[in-house]
Amino acid sequence: MRFFLGFLVYAMTIGFLLIVGGGVWAFHEFTKPGPAHMAPAFFTAERGMGAQSIAQQLHAQGLINHPLIFTAALAITGQQNQLKAGEYEIASGLSMKQIMDQIVRGDTFRRQITIPEGLTSFEIVAIIKSVPALSGDVASLPAEGSLLPQTYDYQKDEARSAIIERMKGAMTKEYDTLCQKYNCTQRSDFILKSKNDIMTLASLVEKETGIASERARIAGVFLNRLKAGIPLQTDPSVIYALTQGKPENKGQGPLGRRLLLKDLEIDSPYNTYRYAGLPPGPIANPGAAAIEAVLNPEQHDLLYFVADGSGGHVFAKTLEEHNKNVAQWRKIRKTLTQTKSGAGSPASEPKAD
Repeated sequence: MRFFLGFLVYAMTIGFLLIVGGGVWAFHEFTKPGPAHMAPAFFTAERGMGAQSIAQQLHAQGLINHPLIFTAALAITGQQNQLKAGEYEIASGLSMKQIMDQIVRGDTFRRQITIPEGLTSFEIVAIIKSVPALSGDVASLPAEGSLLPQTYDYQKDEARSAIIERMKGAMTKEYDTLCQKYNCTQRSDFILKSKNDIMTLASLVEKETGIASERARIAGVFLNRLKAGIPLQTDPSVIYALTQGKPENKGQGPLGRRLLLKDLEIDSPYNTYRYAGLPPGPIANPGAAAIEAVLNPEQHDLLYFVADGSGGHVFAKTLEEHNKNVAQWRKIRKTLTQTKSGAGSPASEPKAD
């Protein structure tokens, strides 16, 4: 009996030491730096994957060495049901603990696509098609003004059509919010009577200026001209008439050249030099700020504006004042042309501003 008890104590001691040693070893393996790789690795935890499946997949990709330790740590900490689905960027040398914490936090890799304001639907679809991590095609070109320009998160292999639908939903939500804010459906004094009118004018404002402080003022100019029955005479609408919103010029501007006098002769409802009032629809996809500028325009009696040579515009109340501003702009443009080319004047006939 004494021998048996001694052996039992011995065995229990050895077992205890093995357990403690195993625990120390497991903790060391769990917290030590993991496998090194030259570039960040990407791991996707699919929806519905359990802790064991995630551990096995991490091991299969060479990101952890001991899947059993990984799952045991999750069980011990009570986090086996807290793993978040998504795509993860696993930095080189992360420990199993760091990887576990990252997936529990849901610290996913953010794939983003930024759509600038003022692009046509054709240009936006081209950007989306150029993202290799997206899948599928866009079956049809979205209506102008239906897509909200901003930065969107997306997942690897997400359908391009899904991004388009999210952009449409975002635009609808943004428009409804701004319309409610400015009570756009119940303003008897407001000359714009429909969403199409508002979005059309917002697209013109967006294309005319990239300066935030000018948007409401330019919206006010356009509204003053509409009220007075004066043609809007805005160049971007003529450019849209010429390109149908599908410029393919490798970044050389919408036309790849300056707008010319002969371009103003095009017979199109989008030619605001020939036809008074608004074009039949938006000529681009405006951002929220341009829409807000139209719904909350600056109140003034200005009727004209022309480029000032610094990226902005100079405004005028009368045609006489405007003609002086145009003459000044032409001097500036001539100087800029001479500086760039060394020539005395442009080779092509300039448009009358």
